[in-house]
This record gives sequence, C-alpha cells and structure tokens, in this order.
Amino acid sequence: MGNGFEIRDLDAAVGAEVLGVDLAAPLDDATFAAIERAWDARGMLLFRGQRLTPAAHVAFSRRFGAVEVPTNRQYALDGMPEVYVVSNIVEGGRNIGNADAGRVWHTDSSYMAVPSRGSLLYAVEVPRDGQGQPLGDTLFASMTAAYDELPDAMKRRCEGLHAVHDYSVQYERRLAKVRAAGGQRAALDAGTRERVAPIVHPVIRRHPRSGRPCIYVNLAMVTEVVGMDEADGLALRDELVAFATQDRFVYRHRWNEGDLVMWDNTSTQHLAIADYALPQRRLMYRTTVAGTA
Repeated sequence: MGNGFEIRDLDAAVGAEVLGVDLAAPLDDATFAAIERAWDARGMLLFRGQRLTPAAHVAFSRRFGAVEVPTNRQYALDGMPEVYVVSNIVEGGRNIGNADAGRVWHTDSSYMAVPSRGSLLYAVEVPRDGQGQPLGDTLFASMTAAYDELPDAMKRRCEGLHAVHDYSVQYERRLAKVRAAGGQRAALDAGTRERVAPIVHPVIRRHPRSGRPCIYVNLAMVTEVVGMDEADGLALRDELVAFATQDRFVYRHRWNEGDLVMWDNTSTQHLAIADYALPQRRLMYRTTVAGTA
C-alpha cells in the first residue's frame, strides 16, 4: 500500500500488523476501510508505537461502532466510562483496575444477548523482568481456523447445539480468589446481575460480518450445553477449547508500551499470561465495540 501504510499478516493463523498509521490522527476513509477489512479477515490487528490519550482511543474505537460501557463499572477510568482499566496497580489499598482479567481462554462479552464486536487494548505500562524483557504476554487463537480443521464427526456432533454463558459464575469465582489473596473487589449488585443474566448462544456461531463458522464456547463463561448431561456438556466444551487453542492456531503477543491490539470477539479467543507481580506494574486501557446479533 502507498504512503507508508501497510498491513502485513503475522506468521500465525490469526492476526496482522498495521504499519505506518498514527491512530491519534484522523484516518481517511480509504485507510480505515482497509483496516476494517483486515480486522474481519484476520481477527486481530496490532499497531505498535502509538501515543494515545483515552479520548483518542475511544474516538478510534467509535469508527467501528458504538463503544460500550463496561459491565464491571468499578474499573471504568475516571471521567471516561467507556475505558476499562486492566491493571495490578494498587492505590489507597484498592486495585485501580481489574488485576486478574483473562486468565483462562475466553472471548469478551459472550455472556451478553448481543455480544460485542471487538475489543481494543492499549498498553500504558508493561511489566518487565530483571533483564528488561516484557512480561504479561497475551495469546490469541483463531476460532475460524480451528473450526475449519475440526474433524467432520465433531462438526456434525456440534450442529444445532447451544451453550449457556453465565457471567455471574465466573465473577464469583474470581471474587473469591481476589479476597482470599487479601485484595478488594466489590460483589455484583442487583442491577448488574440483572444485566448479565445467563444467555444461550450456538456452540458454532456464524460470524455476523464474514458468515464464517466459529467455535463459540469458552472456559470462562460456558457453564453447560443445553440438552446434555452437565458433565458431558463441560467435557465437550473442554474438548473444543483444547482443540482450538493448539499452538498452530495461536499467536503470542509480547507487549511494549504504545502497542494497541484489537481483536474480534467472535472469531478469536484470548488468554492473559500472569507471569508478573508487584512491584512489576501493568497498566492497560480497553475499549469494547458493540456488536450485532
């Protein structure tokens, strides 16, 4: 592409790097359209060396659709409710952000009746080891590539199946862990519980833009498969996730300050690697773009 702008596929089943773009500046329509096409095709995009204010982060996100306010609003950035803080930093005895986000394979917002289109995560502070190497990598797996390579017998087995996605179950599990470790986190209030009542989605979901089939069960949110014995349903969930997260479907991102990574919440899953601890600080800002049914 001309004018120094280039989109280069990563050497993985998922992802592409976008070069020569300053996301803090206005994007012309042709450049934005190329970025959007690449996102639909590759599932995850990487922009390095960005210098984004929260306002610029939100403005870029809005090019793709409405920006959602986080379900867990205790970690919204002050004055910017669309920005969700992911951080292990403690101030005044309180975590300023979600310190344990994404520690199992999952896709954001699968617990919603209309799941989000995608998420955009921007690195402000990255933890490093004693040699200065970045810690806290994130893994991304392609649910479209994984579905394409599923054995035909498993594809037939999954036809017509639906799974229950329940935010409250995983939240309570994480709440107990945080409190057991001496941290502070609020319990879900009644209003939030109502907003995140259990919801049912197909086990194999068609991508709302590309139409490609995607494996759509994850370890964080799926609590049962409708019509199956509980143990059998969870075994199927685990088998699908284990297949879809093999190395051949995965890209591992090593963060640096100024990286912005955006991923599609139907065609990918992701996993945060928790190999750091204070005083190694991690501070990330995330926005979430609303999706379609």
